[in-house]
Amino acid sequence: MPTQTVVVGSAVGLHARPAGIIAEAAQGLGSTVTIGLPGQPPVDASSSLMIMTLGAGNGVQVEVTGEDEAAVAAIAALVEQDLDA
Repeated sequence: MPTQTVVVGSAVGLHARPAGIIAEAAQGLGSTVTIGLPGQPPVDASSSLMIMTLGAGNGVQVEVTGEDEAAVAAIAALVEQDLDA
């Protein structure tokens, strides 16, 4: 499975607004993508609530994994952006 390790770019981490944007994008991809902290169980990237349970703050590394490499890249790119700007 394709996996990318990326750094959370949002100033507030993966909280409500960034999580909502990521979840909405993941819902439209047509394939399953997960986000997780290294060494911990991943969560479904299409659920903003599950993303927020990670507690991933700004600068924290997360792993984005999925069945489709393009979908993983799309979600990884969003995680790296400051979605609160």
